[in-house]
Amino acid sequence: MTPAETLAQSFKIGSLTLKNRLTMAPLFLGYAQPDGTISDLLIDHYRRMAASGAAMIVVENVVVDPSGLGSPFTLRADDDRFVAGLAKLAATIKGEGALAFAQINHAGRYAFGPERIAPSAHPTGKVTPKAMRVAEIDAMVDAFAAAARRIQAAGFDGVEIHGGTGYLLVQFLSPRTNQRTDDYGGSPENRMRFPLRVVDAVRSAVGDAFPVGYRFLADEWQQDGLHLDETTPYAVALVERCIAYLSVMAGTYDAFALPEYNSAEKREGYMVHFADQVKAQLPQVPVITAGRIQTPATAAEIIERGSADLIGLARVLLADPLWPRKALGESNDPIVVCEPTCSLCMKRVMTGKPAFCSQWTKAERDAFLERIGEQP
Repeated sequence: MTPAETLAQSFKIGSLTLKNRLTMAPLFLGYAQPDGTISDLLIDHYRRMAASGAAMIVVENVVVDPSGLGSPFTLRADDDRFVAGLAKLAATIKGEGALAFAQINHAGRYAFGPERIAPSAHPTGKVTPKAMRVAEIDAMVDAFAAAARRIQAAGFDGVEIHGGTGYLLVQFLSPRTNQRTDDYGGSPENRMRFPLRVVDAVRSAVGDAFPVGYRFLADEWQQDGLHLDETTPYAVALVERCIAYLSVMAGTYDAFALPEYNSAEKREGYMVHFADQVKAQLPQVPVITAGRIQTPATAAEIIERGSADLIGLARVLLADPLWPRKALGESNDPIVVCEPTCSLCMKRVMTGKPAFCSQWTKAERDAFLERIGEQP
């Protein structure tokens, strides 16, 4: 079987059928309006991503509560007034023939405001967040559920809970960031309590027929952080709750600056071995893997050996929005490769600027900068 034939195979998630094995993994680019609403730039971006040929598009980082904004240019679903814009976004994606999922999140101690909440007062840079009271934990469970209902009302095909990148759910799971001594801290079972309550509340809010996926952090990439010995039992608990899929990743913002992470993330498929281990332990759950999967041959090999069921493309798809069509044999043009030594998109996001890719043509880069009011 050729790589194109392998990747062209359909796949089912619950009642949904993905037309191939390629998905867009969530990638924050800072394209929303400053009030968290949909912008024309964001609509055009997702129209292009959905037209790529990928079977499923996961919209990134839709915030469930204003306290959880990681950037002012983050989509929001914490109020009914955001539903109309989200509906336009869902319709845009589905209009190009792709399934539309939206990822809901709270940044916790990584929020951009000076007053941050987290499981414990664990410093983040110069800011020490406030430890959440039990009443605030209860309210945040409700916030996740309400946001999921809005995603469903907006016409998305499914919702993904963000349990990766070191955000709030991971902050409760991790012994590094959770030093609580109540029912939400201490033992692994207690540290799982809040994120599992979120999953239960979301599934109850949207009903059994609406797929709920999970962005799953397999390893914090920190010596004193979470590793597979603790995250695997958590994955088991998620599967027991009929999670639709696990989108497996590794590393948090704290790890991204480490030399060993910087070296690893330049390698093709650098996170696939985590997905492989999760899939081996839980063969019954659909697994998405990501992490600089640059070539169709690598993507097909991952599927063929059973390391994952689906491929997640993020920066690779930003660099070449026709990657899926090229991988599926619908275009003979060469693939534009995401440059491993480049971090332009990340640098722009971290400084509050809308991201673009250094691998775009000069005309594309200039047009983008003119559109956002920057000098080419």
